[in-house]
Amino acid sequence: MKIAVACDKKVVTQHFGHCQNFNVYEVRQNKVIDKQVVPNPGHKPGFLPNYLNQLGVKVIIAGGMGGGAVDIFNDLGIEVIIGAKGEADTLVEAYLDNQLESTGSICHQHQNEDECN
Repeated sequence: MKIAVACDKKVVTQHFGHCQNFNVYEVRQNKVIDKQVVPNPGHKPGFLPNYLNQLGVKVIIAGGMGGGAVDIFNDLGIEVIIGAKGEADTLVEAYLDNQLESTGSICHQHQNEDECN
């Protein structure tokens, strides 16, 4: 299974589409066996959920995300965790320990990434 965290370097970003990179973790038997840093290829409506799906991602973790992206992820069968804060490695470990839950905080404004807190 692969888990992606929308990051600015090592820290989860508050708006997944505007992140610098995705930290993508490969997990087997509930342990991280590999991690890659994948640059964000660009924020275009509907593109990133499909892009991450093609990478094999089954879980996306972000601070905030628009409702359209959440819907696409849901349609693709990808679990969405939003409302996350902190370092990506710590968040993935919390997820694997069943200690990370989505707050369901949907971004409604996209003019400015600061509006998605």
